[in-house]
Amino acid sequence: MKKILIFYGAYGGGHLSAARAIKNYLDTNYPECETLMIDCVEYINKYLNKVSTTAYKEMAKKAPWMWKRVYNNSEHGALAKISSTSNRLMSRKLNHILQEFEPDLVVSTHPFANQMCTNLKKHKKIKCKIATVLTDMAPHSQWTIDSDYIDYFFVSNKEMKEILSDNGIADFKIFVTGIPLSERFKYKFDTDSIYNDFGLDKEKTTVLFFAGGEFGLGRKRTSLVFRALIRLCKNYQIVAISGRNKKMYSKFRKLVQSYDVANRVKVLDFTDKVPELMSISSFVITKPGGLTTTEALVSGDPLVLINPIPGQEEENADFLVRQGVAIWIKKDDNIARIIKNIYRHPEHLEDMKSKIADLAKPDSTKNICDILMETI
Repeated sequence: MKKILIFYGAYGGGHLSAARAIKNYLDTNYPECETLMIDCVEYINKYLNKVSTTAYKEMAKKAPWMWKRVYNNSEHGALAKISSTSNRLMSRKLNHILQEFEPDLVVSTHPFANQMCTNLKKHKKIKCKIATVLTDMAPHSQWTIDSDYIDYFFVSNKEMKEILSDNGIADFKIFVTGIPLSERFKYKFDTDSIYNDFGLDKEKTTVLFFAGGEFGLGRKRTSLVFRALIRLCKNYQIVAISGRNKKMYSKFRKLVQSYDVANRVKVLDFTDKVPELMSISSFVITKPGGLTTTEALVSGDPLVLINPIPGQEEENADFLVRQGVAIWIKKDDNIARIIKNIYRHPEHLEDMKSKIADLAKPDSTKNICDILMETI
């Protein structure tokens, strides 16, 4: 029986979702494997995990300019060295679970775990293969530290492969599979049932609007975009998901009441029906996290991007716009003008939709798992 240890970090939901998708696929399709999924920082120190994840969320929400500086400095310079040094020290603690579980393969969806495992392998503490799954649309150098000790790099697009290759990583190690996601995004749903369940009109254009979840980034601008949709796109129906952000949920509800549009605007605090809703949406408005944008593309939905976290999400947004599958509403843009243009020119959405097939990789999770299982 092959043993596979899957590491993630709770910094944003994408790393966890990617890890969970891989574990679920392996458990379902490779019963001869034993899998174990662990939050690498939580395992090392619960207090450190709580403090660091809280700091990340607060910095990203309240001081994004500071997070951008941290993100950029972690690629080069003193902060990059500090990060690498701290991960080497923490790798000693992580080594306990590696020695106990004795995996044939480690899969990492977060660069922290990546660096800890490569450090252990470099010092001959472990011998297993290491697979790195990058969960954004552009690489960061923290993913490639000690890359000689990494056996597989799974990336979302060809451009990422070229960048990694230019940085000295052998082509045979790099696989353009896409970001792993739940198999539910491949399902063929009964769309009539979805319209009925959410009280929607199947003859109208449906817009899926994500408010940023617990981050609630750019709350004022998010409300302005939501208001513009309601006011300027009267033949659209909107499903707005606030997630864990109670203030945003309350704000959305008040806007729906003030404009008296409950018949065509549905506000949800939480739903586990995102694949279903994406399957009936004409486009998705969201901040450009790697996972959510991947889910939208696999569902065939163009993107309208708002409030990216500086650093990785800005790089995601830039990539998606360059590929012609997204519109990015930037800080100083005229929101009403952009929303009105989308409404008046549906052919622009159709043009974006026609370009999605080149980027969408619905079999990403399957392909990653199959490649790994064939080679170990």
